[in-house]
Amino acid sequence: MSTPANQTTPTGTAPGRATLIDRIKTFALAPLPQHFLTGIIYRLTRRQSRLVTPVIRRFAAHFDVDMQDAVDTDLSSYPTFNAFFTRALKAGARPLPEDPELIACPADGRISAMGDVRDARVLQAKGADYSLLELLGGDGDATERLGDGSFVTVYLSPRDYHRLHMPMNGTLLSHTHVPGRLWSVGPHAVRSLEGLFARNERVVAHFDTEHGRMALVLVGAMNVAAIDTVWHGPITPTSRRRINHYEPSADDAPIALQRGAEMGRFNMGSTIIAVFEQRINWDAALTSDSPVRMGQALGRHTRD
Repeated sequence: MSTPANQTTPTGTAPGRATLIDRIKTFALAPLPQHFLTGIIYRLTRRQSRLVTPVIRRFAAHFDVDMQDAVDTDLSSYPTFNAFFTRALKAGARPLPEDPELIACPADGRISAMGDVRDARVLQAKGADYSLLELLGGDGDATERLGDGSFVTVYLSPRDYHRLHMPMNGTLLSHTHVPGRLWSVGPHAVRSLEGLFARNERVVAHFDTEHGRMALVLVGAMNVAAIDTVWHGPITPTSRRRINHYEPSADDAPIALQRGAEMGRFNMGSTIIAVFEQRINWDAALTSDSPVRMGQALGRHTRD
């Protein structure tokens, strides 16, 4: 890992300002019934038919999907498109850093933004930030804990591995489903739409760690037909259009997940945002649009 970035420098890095083409691509979809169409995708991607394999082959060729690390490399063996999209990887395909103090990347994809949370504001794109309180669904206590910490946003494209993993050891405190729109979360939309991640439907999972609170925010998007977690199963889609909160019962065994363990998955591409109570010294070699792989070292905890 490269020399850590100095935390006294300006907050994070992110893509530049929106172009006219970016805005056209983003807002042309505004009139569409986002949840209705996404529900159709949900059903289609779980159907078994003779068309499944040709569709998978065309998709894999178009997006240049790398199957070398998959447990099952045979595209014709997947019974549904969703089974292919949420494919598992071979053991050891994503090694973790040996140093336990290093933050592991939660997903394959590209860095959209990373840096420090300043006054409970999170960087979305160059010159634009958004409210951490809104991102967390109005949770004031969590916002106070995380409001001067660090964050990293990872965008998963259609070609990426779509299971999500723990950046560090943690015990689940709660999760909250926050309803919202389903705008695209591609780079063009990130540059174009203010507060995008706090507008879209999302699942916010809070963990207790030895370095304080950690929130993992799983952001839904157009055609992201479901968000699952390992402790709850499918959380979306749902007919509920209000915030829904879940906490493990005192009688339940603690849900403790180790760094690198699977914690959830996207059924189609989207974005995960990890927010840490403690400041992180991020790897200075990482910038916006840097490609990353699950388990890759992103940075190191500062001392308590």
